[in-house]
Amino acid sequence: MRLSILLGSLALMFALAVLTLQTPSPRPIDAPPHLFSAERAMVDIRQISKAPHPLGSPENVRVKNYLAQRLTDLGFSVAEQKGDISLKGGQRLKREGGSPETTGQATNLVAVRTGSQPDLPPLMLMAHYDTGVLSPGAGDDSTGVAVTLETARALAARNIDERTLIILLTDGEEIGLEGARIFFNEHPLAKAPGFIINLEARGGGGRVNMFETGKGDGPTIKAFAPVAMKADGGVTTASIGSYLYERMPNGTDFTIPRDKGMQGVNLAFLGRAHHYHTADSTPEQLDVGSVQHMGSQTLELATRLIPAAELPKAGPNLVYSDIFGRLLISHPPFAGWILLGLSLMGLAYSVWRARTVTGLGAKQLWQGMLDGVWFLSASLVLSQGVRMLAGPLQMRVDGVSFYYTLLRRLPWMEAATALVVLGLAFLLMSGGRASHRRVLGYGLALVTLTVAVLGKGGPVYVGAGAVAAVLSLWPGAAARNIWGGWTGTVALAFVLGCALQGFAPQVALIVTWPLLLAVIAMAISATLSPSLSELRGLVAPAIAAIIGGAWLVCYGHFVFLALGISVPGALGFIGLLILLFLRPLVPARGDHWLTGMAAVFLIAALVFSGASRLAEPHTPPPSDKGASRANA
Repeated sequence: MRLSILLGSLALMFALAVLTLQTPSPRPIDAPPHLFSAERAMVDIRQISKAPHPLGSPENVRVKNYLAQRLTDLGFSVAEQKGDISLKGGQRLKREGGSPETTGQATNLVAVRTGSQPDLPPLMLMAHYDTGVLSPGAGDDSTGVAVTLETARALAARNIDERTLIILLTDGEEIGLEGARIFFNEHPLAKAPGFIINLEARGGGGRVNMFETGKGDGPTIKAFAPVAMKADGGVTTASIGSYLYERMPNGTDFTIPRDKGMQGVNLAFLGRAHHYHTADSTPEQLDVGSVQHMGSQTLELATRLIPAAELPKAGPNLVYSDIFGRLLISHPPFAGWILLGLSLMGLAYSVWRARTVTGLGAKQLWQGMLDGVWFLSASLVLSQGVRMLAGPLQMRVDGVSFYYTLLRRLPWMEAATALVVLGLAFLLMSGGRASHRRVLGYGLALVTLTVAVLGKGGPVYVGAGAVAAVLSLWPGAAARNIWGGWTGTVALAFVLGCALQGFAPQVALIVTWPLLLAVIAMAISATLSPSLSELRGLVAPAIAAIIGGAWLVCYGHFVFLALGISVPGALGFIGLLILLFLRPLVPARGDHWLTGMAAVFLIAALVFSGASRLAEPHTPPPSDKGASRANA
């Protein structure tokens, strides 16, 4: 019975996650005029992305002229802004195969449609119309450009015109945000926008993330929250994404005004990463549902902001996340401590109830915590070892094109890493960590040595591998009963949650929210069936696993899209949090089926990672010679 509940919960968990990650159906070209239609936007995308159009190319001029006419037809006053590109930008364009000698300037399109209350601060829609040298750019960023046009058309159909609407289509984004720098440093309207919606893409589809805001995001999140219930497909966003992106070396056009203190949101999709800056980024291969998702969010947010008495200003930060795309909830950062306090109370109650029936003690709880430490450390080093089969680590990539090769292999890497995490979880739940100590210990030691020598893994990976190997060989380190494993995992998550809450409260929600859900399920089980031997004691954790696990799987997917090439082991952290719900569902005495499935998952991980080299071979273009790793 327990095995059926475990496998059934896992199946429903993954099914709910897959359903959540879908893009909405595109609206047809004859959709009502007040709605955003992806098929209408595709008309522009097909015109814009006929061929690569980097700065300085004849095709770039054609696209610029086409867009200027489209904006004029939509009732905008359109002007060109020319500005000198930087020496660094010109060098980068030349290195990647462009021709900066044909022009030392970028040309922005600045379009203004004056509102009925022109004294109100304008709303700006921003995207870039240039592409990489080799890519038609149907995703990056023809989608963003076309969304601005279709949004402007739909706003007029809705008679939403209180504020002036500015559309800024920049040039030279691909060589270092040149157009945005020129506009926000030199144009008379540079300080005019009261709020900016920037539209970007890295790839050719997937759900659109609202991954960045201006500094002091509280008012912006409150304004954005209703979009979740109105936009086609809802929203995908979380404070953890904004927090991490701010600390990454990447940038978009929105980086320039954000650093100047301006408010706004940044929207982009990350899926189909093999389209990024490649010839595959064509209208025929673009996910039209992603266009609908981006456009509907942009239209609904603009519909809310243009008539608003005030636009969002900087304010206290919030911790926030969407719930399956249909609801955006938020709270002040300090509330994380309240959630942790409630979780500690629930854990204490559950331990007291379990102790009266099962004799649960400190030793069993400690062993459960060590189980979690083993799982985290083993996931980190083993994921890195498997990842090496797919190609060199990002920091060792010699040339831009190999980075794009790794992007093409990203789906294979994600599948391989997920199988590693799943295999280790099944080993843990089956009791295999205790019964196969030597195999695991020596095997993890060998993987650690391989990562250290061949992968040039740093002290983090060597340390993680050493911890995993020692804990594998340590006879008394594995949990021996269900309550010990469950409470120990929850206790470890509580410690990690406190650490994150102290150092990065906007990130802590990835722990505090699932932790509270797990403790609620635990308290219900401890009340209904302290021995966990009856079905009624398993219902709550099974439901929590389906809901909380699916939410975490969605997080894991986007985390991997962002970090998977260099830090695939980040999925191990997601796996640990899912174990908060799964630990009580395992068979009481272990199960050989789980051990066998673990072995199958781990072998499949090796196959998937290695097969990526055959499925997506590396063929460097001539322009890749001498390329710098910094531009990957």
